[in-house]
Amino acid sequence: MRDGRIGRWLAVAAALLGATAVAMGAFAAHGLRAAGDPRAVELVETASRYQLAHALAALLAGALRPARIAARLAFVAGALLFPGSLYALAFGLPRGLAMLAPVGGGLFVLGWLLLALDLARGEPRGGAGSLEHP
Repeated sequence: MRDGRIGRWLAVAAALLGATAVAMGAFAAHGLRAAGDPRAVELVETASRYQLAHALAALLAGALRPARIAARLAFVAGALLFPGSLYALAFGLPRGLAMLAPVGGGLFVLGWLLLALDLARGEPRGGAGSLEHP
C-alpha cells in the first residue's frame, strides 16, 4: 500500500469512528437509558464522547499536516481501543477487555504530543520526515 493511501484510509477510519460515536451516544441516551442500566449509559456516553473527539482530532491532524500520519494513527488506534473497551464493559463482555482502556488513553496522549511536536517544528506540509508523499 502506498503511503498516500494510508493517510486516506486513516481519514476514512476517522470519519467512520465519528459516525459510530454519534450512533453510540444516541443509543446510550435512548436505548440504554430506557433499559435502566445507569452504569452502562455512563460507560457508553464516556466512550462515545472520547471517540468523537479523537475522530475529529485525527481529521484535524490530517488537515493541518496531511503528509504526517503518526499522530493520526495514534488517534485512530486510541479511538478504537479506549472506547471499545468501555463499550465492551457496558455490554457485559469480559472485564479483561478493560485493560485496553489505558492503552487507548495513552495513544490519545501520544497523538496530541506528536501533533504538538510536528506543529512546533513548523516544517512545510510534506517536509522532512514525511511518511507520505505530498
